[in-house]
Amino acid sequence: MKIAVLGAGHVGPVIARLALAAGYEVGIAGSGDPARIEMIIEFLAPGAVALPAADAVVDADLVVLAIPWHRFPTLEPEMFAGKVVIDSMNHWPPAEAPLGTSEEVARRLVGADVVKTLNHVAYQDMEPAAGRAVGIAGDSADAVQAVAEFLERIGFDPVPVGPLAAGRLLEPGSPVFGVAARRQELENFTKEQQS
Repeated sequence: MKIAVLGAGHVGPVIARLALAAGYEVGIAGSGDPARIEMIIEFLAPGAVALPAADAVVDADLVVLAIPWHRFPTLEPEMFAGKVVIDSMNHWPPAEAPLGTSEEVARRLVGADVVKTLNHVAYQDMEPAAGRAVGIAGDSADAVQAVAEFLERIGFDPVPVGPLAAGRLLEPGSPVFGVAARRQELENFTKEQQS
């Protein structure tokens, strides 16, 4: 299984390292010429291949968006059609914003199956994953299952929180954002919000 990680800042290389350690092939793309990030990748995620975003995505079974939110509009939506996309991005919209981050991502990436996860864990707390509970939200049962299997294989304990709209429960301002919550805490929080 091939993983494309878009983003070579803080989060992307950590996810790439975890995926490589679990036996995945990983292509990683930054915001420009891959040659600019080759040395960074060699140091932070040895074994990953620096590629242009389109090349990383085309052969990937799973795509991880780990870029700053303001760069998301620069991506070509067409290249994600038919892909399972993990949205690990965050932004801090006004409280009255009508949509969560992943709902906006899904609206733009027509034809992709978007799953929200990994955004509520600080990058410095991702290693070792060691069974850390992470929320996972998505509208496609097959995509959620594929992402859950990936998360388990790289060491996390995925906790379903509902459809993609429920991904808002994992965003900035949520009581579980940036907190090392256990599975039971995440499950209890989800039930409270949905009752």
